[in-house]
Amino acid sequence: MPLAGFTRSQVAVTGTDIAVAVAGSGPPLLLLHGFPQTMAMWHRVAPLLTDHFTVVCADLRGYGDSSKPAGLPDHSNYSKRALAQDMADLMDALGVARFAVCGHDRGGRVAHRLALDHPGRVSGLCVIDIAPTLDMYTATDMAFAKAYYHWFHLIQPTPLPETMIGGNPLPYLHHKLGGWGTVGLAQIEPQALAEYERCFVLPGTIHAICEDYRASAGIDLEHDRESRARVEKIACDTLVLWGERGVEDGENEDREHPEQRQQPAGLKQASSHARDTKI
Repeated sequence: MPLAGFTRSQVAVTGTDIAVAVAGSGPPLLLLHGFPQTMAMWHRVAPLLTDHFTVVCADLRGYGDSSKPAGLPDHSNYSKRALAQDMADLMDALGVARFAVCGHDRGGRVAHRLALDHPGRVSGLCVIDIAPTLDMYTATDMAFAKAYYHWFHLIQPTPLPETMIGGNPLPYLHHKLGGWGTVGLAQIEPQALAEYERCFVLPGTIHAICEDYRASAGIDLEHDRESRARVEKIACDTLVLWGERGVEDGENEDREHPEQRQQPAGLKQASSHARDTKI
C-alpha cells in the first residue's frame, strides 16, 4: 500500500471518520488530494518531506477510506466548509493547533476554505491546479465546458450520474486519471493506480464524489459570495502552483488551461517562477 512507513488510522470527527496517515517530525503539514485520487497521490512526495515536517495525509470525506455519508438535500455535508471543518477537527484530534496545508484540485478548494474559515489555525497555504470555483462557473464557455464536462455531469440529480458511472466504474476512473494533460496511465505507478481503483469502487464513493461536485455548484458558491461580500482575505503566506500541461486540446497544444484564464497576469508570473523553484 502507498505511503509505507506512515502510521495509518481512522479519526472520528463531526459527522464522519477521516482516514489519515502520519510520519516525520517538525512543523505540521497537512496534504489534501484531489479528484479522483486519495491520499495515495502523495506517495512519492510525502516521504521526501518527513525529514523537515510532521506530514499528515488525509482522505477527504467521501474519498479513499474516509466515511461516505449520504448527501443531504442541500449537499451541505459535502460543502468545502464541512470538509474544511473535518480537517480542523482532525488536526485537533492529533493535538495540532496550527499547521500549514497544501491541497491539489478538490483538496486545494478545501484548503482555501480552511484558510478562510480558520485563519488562526493555518500558518501557510499552497494550492495546486485550482482557480476560485465561483469565477470558474461565472466564466463558463464552450472550451471550459468541454474540458471540465464532469463539473456539469456530476452535479446532475442523484441517481443519474451515480448509475451511469457505477455501471462500469473503472474505465471512467482511468479516463479521468489519464485525460488531463497526459496520454493514458503510464505516468501513474501501479501501486497508486491499484489504490485508486480499490477506493473508487468502495460502496458510497461515487455518490460522495457527486455530492462533492453538487456542493461546489450550489452551497459552496453561496459561501464564496458571502466571503467576498465580507471582503475575507487569506491571512497567511500563500503559494499558487499549476502544471504547464494541465488540460490541453489535442488539436491545439497552445490552448490555455481553462483555469489559467482566471489568473491575473502578475499571479501567473509568480506561479511560473515558483514552479521552477526547488521547494
